[in-house]
Amino acid sequence: MNNDPNNQNNKNPSSNQEDDSRKVKRILVLIVAALIATLLINTVYTSLSNAYLQKITYTEFLEKLDNGEVSSVEFQSDRLVILPRSESEKPESQRRYFYTGWFENLDPAELMKTLDAHSVTYSRAVVEQTSPIVTFIFSWIVPVLVMYGLFSLLMRSMTKRMGGGLGGIGESKAKVYMEKQTGVTFADVAGQDEAKESLVEIIDFLHNPQKYTAIGAKLPKGALLVGSPGTGKTLLAKAVAGEANVPFFSISGSDFVEMFVGVGASRVRDLFQQAAKVAPAIIFIDEIDAIGRTRDSKFGGNDEREQTLNQLLAEIDGFDSSKGVVILAATNRPEILDKALLRAGRFDRRIIVDRPNLAGRYQTLRVHTRNIKLAEDVDLHKIAQATAGAVGADLANLVNEAALRAVRQGRKAVNQQDLLASFEVVIAGTEKKGTVLTDTEKRIVAYHEVGHALVAALQKHTQPVSKITIVPHTSGALGYTMQMPEEEKFLSSREELVVELQTLLGGRAAEQIVFGIATTGASNDIDRATELARKMVTQYGMSDKFGLMALSTVSNPYLDGSTMMNCADSTASSADEEIQKLLASCFADAKRILQEHRSLLDEIALYLLQKETITGDELMSYVNAETKQLPDSTPDGGADGAPAEAADPAEHAPAAPVQPDDPPAGS
Repeated sequence: MNNDPNNQNNKNPSSNQEDDSRKVKRILVLIVAALIATLLINTVYTSLSNAYLQKITYTEFLEKLDNGEVSSVEFQSDRLVILPRSESEKPESQRRYFYTGWFENLDPAELMKTLDAHSVTYSRAVVEQTSPIVTFIFSWIVPVLVMYGLFSLLMRSMTKRMGGGLGGIGESKAKVYMEKQTGVTFADVAGQDEAKESLVEIIDFLHNPQKYTAIGAKLPKGALLVGSPGTGKTLLAKAVAGEANVPFFSISGSDFVEMFVGVGASRVRDLFQQAAKVAPAIIFIDEIDAIGRTRDSKFGGNDEREQTLNQLLAEIDGFDSSKGVVILAATNRPEILDKALLRAGRFDRRIIVDRPNLAGRYQTLRVHTRNIKLAEDVDLHKIAQATAGAVGADLANLVNEAALRAVRQGRKAVNQQDLLASFEVVIAGTEKKGTVLTDTEKRIVAYHEVGHALVAALQKHTQPVSKITIVPHTSGALGYTMQMPEEEKFLSSREELVVELQTLLGGRAAEQIVFGIATTGASNDIDRATELARKMVTQYGMSDKFGLMALSTVSNPYLDGSTMMNCADSTASSADEEIQKLLASCFADAKRILQEHRSLLDEIALYLLQKETITGDELMSYVNAETKQLPDSTPDGGADGAPAEAADPAEHAPAAPVQPDDPPAGS
């Protein structure tokens, strides 16, 4: 329960005074706006009236009357409106009139006799002259009151829709979640045990502050959730809202920034004022990099964003953490955040929301399959093992695709094949039944894929091949070779990476050995091999020429993992030469392996052409058969083709399955 004396039920006098001053300012603004609107309306009405009315003196009116230039006269409360004979034949919308004012000594009866004498028509119902006070009331007071009412209704509707203030400007747009209204709890978050522990501690501090203050501990002011897209940063924040029995303010960083300078800073102030009134509370700012980017004047700056950031820093320093206001923020670009935002005393704690490991992926799959009907043959452990490197969003998509596949095939439960097929859909797309390859193209694709598989199966330090297919897919691939790890690994040795390069280049090697040509089908392989070789030379210190020298750094580790060279141009040129040598050496080794097993290459390629899709077990049956015939040349992969343990691991992420190849020329 909340026992804080500063709770919303016990507001202090200063906050009430602030509310009263806001109301007074709002009323004054509405009155001024109503006056301005009435003035504008009267001005426009007068200008429009003057476009069709021309004022003349009463003497001029009598002269026109004597000259026979008057067609009709209309008696109004404060004037006479005269229609000239020259305008009487025109359409009514195009006529122009004269008018003259009343005089105190003017006798309407005498004027009517004069008009009758000149055969001029007139309105006989004479309206008595209205009092100036009445005219003023109906011309100014009533319009001002009407405008005030309209503006008041407009502001109320916009306040409800946009979060308060004059059109929402300067007011916080934060969504407030109370207790479990988000519908998400920690039970819905899997694979992020370390992150949950840090957040559970914050929530416990909010619920039981005396347990921590008794020993002198202070509540962290802020926690920054950092991780790749899809790892569950926002989901964790929503789970905090579901677990905490305190108000939870959720807002995106981009909601602070508007086209008007100063609006973002005003919204920051308003957000913290709202949170302070109902403390203890939690503020969550999603995508904080939108306002927290490093302030740099080299290439100009954004005054609005910098003012917003300055106000945010001031508010974090200004509030008392003992009142229980905690700030959570999420970003996948921590490297661009301002250093002042990350210092101790502001975002005291950085919580890494990383890609889940094998156990985390299994738990995540269990969460996403809670409401899915599963068949008895489903083994989530194998699916978790096959999806190394996947984030929570990927696994959720995989399960949903499997459920859709089961419905399409008329089944009432998702089986293991559905999950495996949906995994293939994610990496290669669905099969393209309308694509027809020529016999030559099918042979090239078959040898290309078998080249990948054989180079992997005939060596150590490789992942077992699970599937080879030459069926075209919607991703543009005319075939692919899939490898699945037997166990999750976080380090890779240089030998393992070299074998991976040889496997990637095995498709092009098979094309040149069998057909003596090079096709576009290896473009994706070459791209991935070049990227891996560049990392080996410039980041991993696996080059004999450069040794342990780092030539590049990862500039954005949580998004695309792009690198930035931090060496001289001459050194970068030498690094390119070293990368080229490494690729040429691996390509030569791949060609040598396939030439030594040319008969096996032809045999498996012919079998693949007949069946279009073969499993890893079928591949290894051919490899093991040749091994028995040549006992002295046992394949390095062993009888089952499983990769051997790495003796000297180097820092490297788990290798992904071989991606689909690009289509050859003319396909």
